[in-house]
Amino acid sequence: MVALISALWLGILTSISPCPLATNIAAISFLSKHAMHPKRVFWSGIAYTVGRMLTYAVLGAIIIASLVSVPFVANFLQRYMNKVLGPILVFVGLFLLDAVRFSFPSISFSRNKQNALARSGAKGAFVLGIMFALSFCPISAALFFGSLIPLSLNHRYGIMLPFVYGVGTGLPVIIFAAGITLGVLSFSYWFYRLSRLEFYTRKATGVVFILVGCYYTWAHLIRSML
Repeated sequence: MVALISALWLGILTSISPCPLATNIAAISFLSKHAMHPKRVFWSGIAYTVGRMLTYAVLGAIIIASLVSVPFVANFLQRYMNKVLGPILVFVGLFLLDAVRFSFPSISFSRNKQNALARSGAKGAFVLGIMFALSFCPISAALFFGSLIPLSLNHRYGIMLPFVYGVGTGLPVIIFAAGITLGVLSFSYWFYRLSRLEFYTRKATGVVFILVGCYYTWAHLIRSML
């Protein structure tokens, strides 16, 4: 249960992080400009969200299944996963606190291609969600590869966690799609408030990661060496 909640929270935190949040707002704005009816905007937003959710879920499931299916890797993970999980969590926590930084290569798409997909309705919105999900920025990469994947590998039913993570990334997007569809006037205000909320939730999550990482490092790595 704790792992499922953690995966859901990581997905929500990913979605409201500055880079993914900006792409989500841009995508929904594109969709709203090219649709004449509010219902079409909403369903295009749902299609975009589903595309993004499924991309995270399928990508995570493929990575986990691939690692577990290789005997050497599976034996290594079974033997050493708890030992390496602590330092990984500490590193991700330090990154969330802006104590360390790294760059991550991402996929970029032209504005013309984005507009063309937005004009093609729900199918194009679905593809747009897939494209934006694959455009990892450092924070989303750290949360996905540095937190979700190790957590999934260390859990008995870890293959389910990427799907829960994908659901988490979709929840705020659906709210934004509904807000734009209904013409909420204070949308920019709430966008600013959510950006400020992300700052504090990311810092709090970073502290939790460091504390849990320190515990895992002591319990499974340092104590075994004494």
